[in-house]
Amino acid sequence: MLNRKPLVGAVSALMLAGSLSVSADTLKIGALVPLTGDLQSYGEPSLKSAELAVREINEAGGVLDDDVELATGDTQTIPQPGVATAQKLVNLEGVHGIVGALSSGVTVPVAQSVSASEGVLQISNASTSPVITPLDDNDFLFRTVPSDAFQGVALSEVAAEQGYEKVGVIYINNDYGKGLAESFSDAFTDAGGEVTESVAYEQGQAAYRGELSQTSEGGADALILIGYPENGQTILRQSLEGGFFDKFVFSDGLKAPELIENLGARALEGTVGTVPQARSDSPGAKHFASAYSEAHDEVPPKPYLDTAYDAVYLIGLATEHAGSTDRTAIRDSLREVANPPGTRVGPGEFAKAAELLGNGEDIDYQGASGSVNFDDNGDVPGTFGVFAYEDGEIVTQRVFEPGKDGEKSE
Repeated sequence: MLNRKPLVGAVSALMLAGSLSVSADTLKIGALVPLTGDLQSYGEPSLKSAELAVREINEAGGVLDDDVELATGDTQTIPQPGVATAQKLVNLEGVHGIVGALSSGVTVPVAQSVSASEGVLQISNASTSPVITPLDDNDFLFRTVPSDAFQGVALSEVAAEQGYEKVGVIYINNDYGKGLAESFSDAFTDAGGEVTESVAYEQGQAAYRGELSQTSEGGADALILIGYPENGQTILRQSLEGGFFDKFVFSDGLKAPELIENLGARALEGTVGTVPQARSDSPGAKHFASAYSEAHDEVPPKPYLDTAYDAVYLIGLATEHAGSTDRTAIRDSLREVANPPGTRVGPGEFAKAAELLGNGEDIDYQGASGSVNFDDNGDVPGTFGVFAYEDGEIVTQRVFEPGKDGEKSE
């Protein structure tokens, strides 16, 4: 284990001329998560995953010989509150890096108006919109989850496997929904399928019968629903009650046990969906599942937990590599610790990684979520899971790479 120097000084926080001065030895990470709103049910387990990573890092000696601190902010799953919360984390809490947001509709404005302008590394663990790839973010926005440019292909392949030749699409009207709907529609039509209608929906409405009626007019075999649990369950209930659709294919945002609780197992039986998902037999995935279960009894069947954990680990390792908590230096070190070449290190091996870095050696972090090799746009490759609602539970049928027939890990 790396020998650590004694802890030095207490954290000093002082606003001065619009900037915050903090102890050079104390890394502070902001967790920008939805604790309320449409993605509330995803926010808490993502936060627990970030806390798990911080706990492991501190038990291994911390970063730059000091314990890592975590500051939490609620995005409410809405852009304006999300931006305000990010500004608070950066300018008042003095964080050196941000994990989040979850929804692309929050992540994009935070990147544009906070991360890029303030020069703070932001790693989203759940924002999948293709809009993020070309975003002008001064290279301060990264993500540990693959783009929906790939998930659209995965969703198309799964819909075709169900025997659906004509489908309707209803998607949430934000960057996530629009990007995935377009990616899916392009892939599905290229493969010979037909998208009869593609209709956007707004959050927070009491009724979506108009959208359902419009989408069902073309005689679609099934509904592709791209959205979040809170409004998604309203759309599903009204679809079933009104006889619009009874066959569905879900995006990742609807992998949620709450749907079973609120709609009943029978209503969703046989429904399938896709979600970015690592191969469960990797050492990193096994460590994360074991550590999370030990801390919280079990890993909930929700996405973006391992990606939140990886984002914290990466910020910690980048800070070790930089040798300081300078925000730009952390950003500049991120690819150095995430990408080859270097000795492979993974979840639970922070002390080993820190020792290697202290000896001037290169490392290549292999995450709980799989490869986190960042390209020039801050994107990562990835695999996708096919999940299904079966007998009142959400089960993973297989993990595959879109475009590679028959590839699976389980």
